[in-house]
Order: sequence, then C-alpha cells, then structure tokens
Amino acid sequence: MSTVALVLTGLVALIHVYIVLLEMLWWDTPRGRAAFGTSRELASQTKVLAANQGLYNGFLVAGLLLAMVGPSEHRFAFAVFSLGCVIVAGLYGAATASRKILFVQTVPAALALAAQFLAR
Repeated sequence: MSTVALVLTGLVALIHVYIVLLEMLWWDTPRGRAAFGTSRELASQTKVLAANQGLYNGFLVAGLLLAMVGPSEHRFAFAVFSLGCVIVAGLYGAATASRKILFVQTVPAALALAAQFLAR
C-alpha cells in the first residue's frame, strides 16, 4: 500500500472512530446533538438506535484497520470492501439524511479507494 493510500485510508478510519464516539457515547450530549442537529428530547428518545448505528460504524473501522495492518495478502481486499461500504453508506446518508455526509464520508472514502487502486 502506498503512503498516500495508507494516509487516506487512515483518515477515513479516524473519521469513523469520531462517528462511533458521537453515536455511541456522545449522542445526547451538546456535542452529539450539535453534530446531528437533534433536540435534547429527540436525542434521548433515539439514544439506543444511535448506539446501534455507531456499532455498525465500528465494524467499518475494524475493516479499515485490517486494510492497514492486517495480513498483507488481504489488505487490498479489506480496503476495497470497507471503503466501498463507506461510499455506499455515505451516498445513502447524503440522499436520505444530510448532503454534508457526502463530503464528510463519501469523498474521503472515494479518494482513499482511488489511491488503493492506483497503488496496485
């Protein structure tokens, strides 16, 4: 994996670590509510749902980490699969929740995926 691909994949992983923290731990805090534009009431009512969503984002982080430090013969496959999942999730989120997701998740993942293929 090239340095550029590694850095971009790491950036996507870090973005998703932050999302995991927002959804699983900080959902009903001022920081979490500001990030997702929710009221105190809505955040309280949806806390369990958000934590579940955060867990799934944690699985993306695990795949991205395996892409960076897993068995060398499988890193590319982990990268393509995990970054592809981030791209699909980001496209869906941008279409259904907030266009901001396109720029926060989808674009970095697409750049990282392109770098993975270019490094091949």
